[in-house]
Amino acid sequence: MSVSVRVPTILRTYTKDAAQVSAEGATLKDVLADLDANHPGIRARILDDSGKIRRFVNVYVGDEDVRFADGLDTETRDGVEVSIIPAVAGG
Repeated sequence: MSVSVRVPTILRTYTKDAAQVSAEGATLKDVLADLDANHPGIRARILDDSGKIRRFVNVYVGDEDVRFADGLDTETRDGVEVSIIPAVAGG
């Protein structure tokens, strides 16, 4: 399945400043693997050392937060948009 991945500004150094890139995969895990194959190092900024989504990174498949879906096993239908959104903290 081909999906569109929205890349936050902080990770665009991995995508040559592209705000949106394409990736392939039937699940979010597959999409992140393909994304890393084409943009080496980006997956390590999204996933921690144990392979889980980092605490301060939110990932959406369509309008659904994957933390409340099937996590990395969330299905990625053809044409869906995957959004990577770093959490913002402040006071």
